[in-house]
Amino acid sequence: MPTNDPKPTKAVRRDEARLKAAQMRKEQEKKAKRNRILAITGLAVAVVALVAVAFTIVNQNKANEAANSDVVYGQGAENVVAPLLTDVTSPAPANDKGGIPVSGPAAEDVGTVGDDTVDLTVYFDYMCPYCGQFDTTNSADMEAMLEEGGVTITYHPISILDRLSAGSSYSTRTANATAIVADQSPEHLTAFVTALFEDQPAEGTSGRSDAEIAEVAESVGVPAEVTATFTDTVDGTFATQDEDAVDGTWRTFAPWVAAATNQAGLDLPQLSTPAVLINGTAFNEWQTPGALKQAVDAAKS
Repeated sequence: MPTNDPKPTKAVRRDEARLKAAQMRKEQEKKAKRNRILAITGLAVAVVALVAVAFTIVNQNKANEAANSDVVYGQGAENVVAPLLTDVTSPAPANDKGGIPVSGPAAEDVGTVGDDTVDLTVYFDYMCPYCGQFDTTNSADMEAMLEEGGVTITYHPISILDRLSAGSSYSTRTANATAIVADQSPEHLTAFVTALFEDQPAEGTSGRSDAEIAEVAESVGVPAEVTATFTDTVDGTFATQDEDAVDGTWRTFAPWVAAATNQAGLDLPQLSTPAVLINGTAFNEWQTPGALKQAVDAAKS
């Protein structure tokens, strides 16, 4: 005959529930402890990784600065005062404001201001992303303006963003190369400016190497014997705020880049790049395709 198991009493069921609840709490506590350990371990690993990355970045920046110690005028000295444009050697086509005027498509038009032309002036830094946007939007129209005539475009390559190139002084290196192209291979100047903005390096990176800058120049026709001088240096002296003269070595036109950048800040106290002026008046609608050329054409009449 089948037997009937007696039902557990209320007290037994209560004790079993309490035991089960206690076991569940223990499991939850174990799981929570395990998760805390994993979280702490993960945080520690993340902190170590961040410290390692920061250490690597700092060391890389220091290495870049050491490798480019002869790039920037006065680099490494304290309280350096930028030289005056009258005290430095300028590229042959440059004017007394640190700009390079171009009035047409030929080599002889570089350094020349056309008669009764509209003055279009552009200040730019090769590390500036907005300058890259400006060139992408307007470079073709600017070339068309020079072909059509009636305008002088004055290019002002400056170096206000060296601090954002991981110690490589990219702004000065590219501005120096631009000055050399203007001086020795002027017919390739405008193409070189635009080519440097194609696939533009991002802020915070070291930018293109010297060899890559030379490759960009040669890709638009600059002779190899010219690009070979991009890394040439000159010896000279510069003044500090305590009026002592300090000897230094830097890229060929680095003193001119420093002087031109300083002059830009004097001429435009609220300078930010790109700065675009038509006959001396700021033009801020350059983001709209065709607007710059339309404004220049309107200024001709």
